[in-house]
Amino acid sequence: MTSDTSDRTVLHGISSRAWEHPADRGALVALRKLRGFDMVVRRMSAFVTERAVRLMLLGSAIRVDSHQFSRLFRIYTEAATVLDVEQVPELYVVANPYLNAQTIGLDRPVIVVNSALLYALDDDELRFVLGHELGHVGSGHALYRTILLLLTTLSTTLLSIPLGGLGIRAIMAALTEWSRKSELSGDRAGLLACQDPDAALRVHMKLASGGDASQLNTESFLEQATDYHEDEDIRDLVLRALVVETMSHPFAVARAGELRRWVSSGEYALVVSGSYPRREDDAKANLSAETAAAAASYTDQFAKAEQTIDRALKDLFGGLGSMGSRVTDLFRGPTRPESPAADEGEDNPTPSW
Repeated sequence: MTSDTSDRTVLHGISSRAWEHPADRGALVALRKLRGFDMVVRRMSAFVTERAVRLMLLGSAIRVDSHQFSRLFRIYTEAATVLDVEQVPELYVVANPYLNAQTIGLDRPVIVVNSALLYALDDDELRFVLGHELGHVGSGHALYRTILLLLTTLSTTLLSIPLGGLGIRAIMAALTEWSRKSELSGDRAGLLACQDPDAALRVHMKLASGGDASQLNTESFLEQATDYHEDEDIRDLVLRALVVETMSHPFAVARAGELRRWVSSGEYALVVSGSYPRREDDAKANLSAETAAAAASYTDQFAKAEQTIDRALKDLFGGLGSMGSRVTDLFRGPTRPESPAADEGEDNPTPSW
């Protein structure tokens, strides 16, 4: 089936570096340094075969092609063409009422779309979702996401192992942290595939609302995203980290705000205009610069956290100082004004608190 990309710019030879979020790369670097992670990867890779994954899907899902879910196949082909995907993965639809899609597999990943998406999303929104998953494939995320899925499934058994459970728990925590960051990269790839920021925003609105965005307002939704990211109170900073600790995905509202910041920065427009890293240059990529960008992303987060803590401490000690002054004044008692004029007609002036 031919794909119609007349309304979108085909990004010939684009490298995954064009859409990878610095925090994604930073979390992945940290994950790979985790003790025991390499062994878990090898063991899990041997435990699961590509054939087993494919047989499971062939037996329980619908493989998408020009004859089955032809609309979805057309949109998928268009997204793959825009992102110039060299080897397009197989696409499957599973019967599931939740709005979700995933990329699984090791050497030959496949993309699985829940049936609920077909009825909740229009063509441009589906193009964003499929581009998002193709972004995971292009960035090599499928391996680690599959391992996280397996560890989560086997967590009850693995965490019961004496002492070894502590290592597995640490690896799972690091994997979920990376998984949340990788979603930001996937969102950027999805936007490049559909090249419609409004469609991307609608997807996040539908994810947050359960599929119905007809009664939502985009400006209010983005304002909500801004409020979520503000660090006015240290309690919000801590609670935000705690509530997502075990989640594989960031909140939809937070993802919308993050993607809008990428658009506002001008980087998205540069990529669409043709200014982006090419796959042919990946081998010559400046790894130190990539690592520095990843570190800078986390540095910014830590700086914001420090500012929040500093502000909270100042408010705390400022409040205590003000209270101390008031207590001192209380025990000192009322003082009469030095100006004689102020005493006229007032024998007992009221103290100022």
